[in-house]
Amino acid sequence: MREGAVTTALLRAALPLLIAGRVLAGVLGAPEARAAEAESATELAKKTQNPVADLISVPLQSNFNFGSGTKEETVYILNVQPVVPIKLTTDWNLITRTIVPIINQPSLFPGPGRISESAFGLGDINPSLFLSPAKPGAIIWGVGPTFTFPTATDSQLGSEKFSAGPAAVALTIQGPWVFGVLVSQQWSFAGWGDQDVSQMVIQPFVNYNIGDGWYLSSVPLITADWEASSGNKWTVPVGGGVGKLFRVGKLPINTQLQAFSNVEKPDFGPDWQLRFQIQFLLPGFK
Repeated sequence: MREGAVTTALLRAALPLLIAGRVLAGVLGAPEARAAEAESATELAKKTQNPVADLISVPLQSNFNFGSGTKEETVYILNVQPVVPIKLTTDWNLITRTIVPIINQPSLFPGPGRISESAFGLGDINPSLFLSPAKPGAIIWGVGPTFTFPTATDSQLGSEKFSAGPAAVALTIQGPWVFGVLVSQQWSFAGWGDQDVSQMVIQPFVNYNIGDGWYLSSVPLITADWEASSGNKWTVPVGGGVGKLFRVGKLPINTQLQAFSNVEKPDFGPDWQLRFQIQFLLPGFK
């Protein structure tokens, strides 16, 4: 009994020291843990900036196009853009990227007539496939076909044409910088619309990662409509914004806010655009 009492007394005396040690270790280790988490957020943010990363994600991109049409209205486009990588072999990945637009287009021109009516619904769906090396070098790249299907629920929201063509992306990651360009060209080959489609899309992207998941970004969407009349072919936006990757529980979420002014545009194109994107990163991408 005497030996047991001594042991109990020693344990009671040591308990406050053990608790203090645990607290002190937690306090001293917290900065390292926070630094590791910040580094992880920055590296994951870089992956979201790579169009052919082996990362399952669902971006929801809201685009507000101000000053459209002769009535200078705002056209809203929500692009649902799931990205799903498929591991073909140990050397090659197939990255599938699909754009599903949901469009709210008010009346842009004075009536009467069909062209003066407003429209809301699904636009033309645009899937793209990129074959990309699973272990890229200094230059990361992907190449493959892109398609547009006439899925629009209203003739004002789509081309009423099936289109297809090549797409390619190339980028590099240099320290905090992630920059590159994505290019595609499509031609219509079937459908019931009156106007043929020949459109090129150039999407340069420049990102500077500040740290802790924060970054500066410029991702303008330059388009050339080769079937349009002279002076109405190009839309060239200039601008940029800021992004932040954070976690809700264990779920990483990437957010962006960017604004662009159209320095070159068709006669009735929007003057400027505000873009907000929230991107959910899903587990199981390895």
